[in-house]
Amino acid sequence: MNKPHALIAGAGIGGLTAALCLARIGWRITLLERAPLLKEIGAGLQLSPNASRVLKDLGVLARLDGASLKPDAIRIRRGRDAKLLALLPLETAERTWGAPYVLALRSDLQRSLLETVACAPDIRLLTGITVAGFATTATGVTVAAKQGPTTSTFEGDCLIGADGVQSFIRQRLLASSKTDLRFSGHEAWRALVPADRVTPELQDLLLRPETNLWLGPNAHAVHYPLRGGTIVNIAIIIGKANPPKIKPDGWTNSGDPNVIKARFSNWHPIVRGLIASAPEWRTWPLAELAPLAHLSAGRIALLGDAAHPMLPFLAQGAAQAIEDAASLAQALSQAFAPNQSVEASLSAYDAARRKHTAKVQKASRQQGAIYHLSGPAALARDIAIQALGPQHMLARNDWIYRGS
Repeated sequence: MNKPHALIAGAGIGGLTAALCLARIGWRITLLERAPLLKEIGAGLQLSPNASRVLKDLGVLARLDGASLKPDAIRIRRGRDAKLLALLPLETAERTWGAPYVLALRSDLQRSLLETVACAPDIRLLTGITVAGFATTATGVTVAAKQGPTTSTFEGDCLIGADGVQSFIRQRLLASSKTDLRFSGHEAWRALVPADRVTPELQDLLLRPETNLWLGPNAHAVHYPLRGGTIVNIAIIIGKANPPKIKPDGWTNSGDPNVIKARFSNWHPIVRGLIASAPEWRTWPLAELAPLAHLSAGRIALLGDAAHPMLPFLAQGAAQAIEDAASLAQALSQAFAPNQSVEASLSAYDAARRKHTAKVQKASRQQGAIYHLSGPAALARDIAIQALGPQHMLARNDWIYRGS
């Protein structure tokens, strides 16, 4: 019997992880990636245990060791005066949740995934090729794809849409549903700061093996060191009434450093100093999508940002895509069992993931509202954080970190 064959649109984190998970259960995979070269923006990722558990099992986490960080703690501070609100210990993350809490650059994670994919003989990765259409047949799925002026067709047992927040697969698959993205009211600013650009008096603070979270009115900032303390990743989310202009070829824009400096002019000198040290900024609007009624239809399913774009306030965007990949493989491992089918397996994947990811989407949105409080409401939040204490604060995310 020939091995079953999955077509995956998109070779981002979700698509690559799905390919590895499916290869482990005996599937062949063809990855169709529209970018001619796989390049990732140097944004940092917080890989909570629900994600690192999957990556560890795939052998990907070991490839990340030199560039990633397992933080000792999450330090939460008030933006204007650096008052410590909570210090959440993470040294026992692996013992508590079965996997470590890991920080890494998206580009480093993608590189580790690609290295692992390169060692898998049943995975074929094609770049510079764009899915232009698809149709379900009696025995599988046929995909039409363009590579320059050339159109090719691919046949498989199923099609997985892992093609990102602006997913073509989602738009075609669920054309009759509400699948339009909307601006969330938040804009992300990200930068990588070489450690030698940071003033000596700040280096000791900024290079500690910790995640640092600063809270302020209508904004928050996160930073942590990576690549052996040679760089500091900083991510800032600000509220914005109107969506910024988006370049026609993507979602990222160059950020004017004077804008972000002015926006944080009344924050603590540690934050201002880190912002001033950034050589350049990339910005993009954060999109939202109402939870979908279905993540699959017949032999086609959605995964990651194509299925459930996440606001970043719980750091679960990449993590939920990685969870999706593991759940997809678990479901498809039964596709050719007696009284089973690919369609039934994808329906089981849908049922396993849809409610959970919708719950994470909602919780992320609520967390953002809490982070960005101002005035008396912010004071009440700060008092509540201190009253809860570190263990209760961490326990609030236990339902996420243990996985669905």
